[in-house]
Amino acid sequence: MIAFSILVIEEVQAQEENYTLTPAPDVWYNNVDGVRLGIRVLGEVEGTFKDGPHRLDAGVWLGTNFPDLPVSYYVSLTEPIPAISSFGNEGNIQLISSIRTGYNQQTVVFNKRWQTGFNEFRYKELSVNFSQEKLIDYEYRPYDQVWQNEWKSLAGVDFILSDFTPAGKFDAAISVKQNVNSNSEAFTIGTVELKQQLIFNENFNLGIRAFSGLASDNTAPEYLFGRSYRQPVKWLNNGFTRAQGTLPNSWLDDGLFQIAGGANLRGYTYQDFEALEDGGFPLYNSVFAINSEFEFPNFINSRMDKSMIGDFVHLRSYLFVDAGRIFEDDFETNTRYSVMGDAGIGFQFSLNIPDFLGKERGFAIRYEIPFWLSDPAGDDTNFKFRNLIGIGAVISL
Repeated sequence: MIAFSILVIEEVQAQEENYTLTPAPDVWYNNVDGVRLGIRVLGEVEGTFKDGPHRLDAGVWLGTNFPDLPVSYYVSLTEPIPAISSFGNEGNIQLISSIRTGYNQQTVVFNKRWQTGFNEFRYKELSVNFSQEKLIDYEYRPYDQVWQNEWKSLAGVDFILSDFTPAGKFDAAISVKQNVNSNSEAFTIGTVELKQQLIFNENFNLGIRAFSGLASDNTAPEYLFGRSYRQPVKWLNNGFTRAQGTLPNSWLDDGLFQIAGGANLRGYTYQDFEALEDGGFPLYNSVFAINSEFEFPNFINSRMDKSMIGDFVHLRSYLFVDAGRIFEDDFETNTRYSVMGDAGIGFQFSLNIPDFLGKERGFAIRYEIPFWLSDPAGDDTNFKFRNLIGIGAVISL
């Protein structure tokens, strides 16, 4: 989260060991809370450098518009398990409790990491999790038709692999979730995401991403898949999209902003958000897509790399091609989907500066021109000047 933060350091001496709490003020905005004022706190045993017991990440906020629930909070407490932990190979239990922007989520997670030597980019992670969650206030959601306000009890398994092949970096992520709440309809969601970097030389490289998502018939709508954006429930993971109004609603309705993730057929952002604005439901149970970005050098980034800011700021220039398919029929419009594609040019500005609490505080903003669509809407032509601004990076090179 981007916040105006002023560092305040307070050391709390525990009876048996020194424990440091590091607070910082936090400011954000959405239409419901108005200006949201709060404080964030990181806690750790002194000298463990965020790698010891009793790790705390918490925040509490007050909405100055004083909505129905003016106070919101987030608390995460992580406790390593010494019997299965060593350097770079920690096993831990994580407890998360959160009520903010109209969403109640209580989660317990078992995490285990296996790291290859001292290379933090070569590792495997397994997470087994269980959460109770519910939408408790529709007012925060920009498109409430894609949300359900029933309690869900989600048991899940997530696996992440990060490694290097002779061609470049390789990442894989597999996730399966099952709603086991006996008071609501059972459903299952599974996703697979693969990324491969191909490095040709120091100036040119290619990123390829494959994504597949499958959900059962009774899946809650916020867990279904869109063509051009991530699952609605994952909008909650980003401060810009967590609640309506941080980004102007009109910019979303006009298809100006694309939220990276899912099938990520970015050229169809306007069509999808136009449908959402009209009360439509452009979400699907089964999708598959391949995204590719060919990066080439640009003068501005070359200059920045030679300066001090090159360690924090990066400007990518790339050509992109997306292709994907929805494996179901739209019975309302009598449409059978075939393979869809888009292509264009893009520029991505990335900034990553650790905040005053030592946490990474990075973001990526993209400006992209999907000048070709295989399936344009209405009277649009296949080739046309289209532009959008993207939040987040679907392929990081």
